[in-house]
Amino acid sequence: MAGIALRTPYWVFTGALGLIFLAPLLWTAVASVSPHPGTNQVEGWGLGNYETLANYQAGVWRYVANSAFVSLLTVALTLLTSFLGGYAFARFRFPGRNLLFLVTLAILMVPYATLLIPLYVLLNEVGLQNSLVGVALVLTMFQLPFSTFLMRISFEAVPRELDEAALVDGCSSFAALWRVLLPAVKPGLITVGLFAFLNAWNDFMAPLILINDTDRMTLPLAVSNLRGQVQGVVDYGATEAGVVVLALPCVLLFLLLQRHYVRGFMSGALKG
Repeated sequence: MAGIALRTPYWVFTGALGLIFLAPLLWTAVASVSPHPGTNQVEGWGLGNYETLANYQAGVWRYVANSAFVSLLTVALTLLTSFLGGYAFARFRFPGRNLLFLVTLAILMVPYATLLIPLYVLLNEVGLQNSLVGVALVLTMFQLPFSTFLMRISFEAVPRELDEAALVDGCSSFAALWRVLLPAVKPGLITVGLFAFLNAWNDFMAPLILINDTDRMTLPLAVSNLRGQVQGVVDYGATEAGVVVLALPCVLLFLLLQRHYVRGFMSGALKG
């Protein structure tokens, strides 16, 4: 009984926090199927707002596909680069290693929006402006400082004896990295991939600056344009439907990977 009494305030507090965080999501989901004046769902409950979203310009599935392409490409590039970069910073000694690492982290201190115009000019010179690949490259660049930092501490949490044992057994450096270290840092990789996906999927600024064609818009940009499509009048129902479509992949991925996500953040916490 004493244990239950001591844990009750914790349960009440965490339950209240959970309700506070869930309330906006639940309200959005309900609003997306409820009637709104001046929308496609004027009377009764239904999916009229989702029909408006589905038929908007190129169609919602086109924008979902654009966002998925940008997000998956960003995840792939971020995982590959941060995995190799974290391994190099954690396992190799070379002149200027710490300085280079600090320069990489310094990108975090630069305001995101201030770099988009120079990057727009640069991508225009190489033919990647108004390109989903260009958007993915920009988002990858902004993901790399945190991702490389997380992968470095993930590798540093793995005992060096594992590398040495693999090399003694005849593995090359690449084979040791692939067969021994990769499984050991998998939680860190999952955390990096999850962060990269969430940021790329929800990003609004980069597509807004870099994308000109309607057919190449990502879902956040399409939902923003849909919001005021008729003489500046806000279509709240369709906007809420777009928010639900935006949120679903993020919520599902987080629920599926939350165990690895927590382990990835804790990978270097107990080092030493």
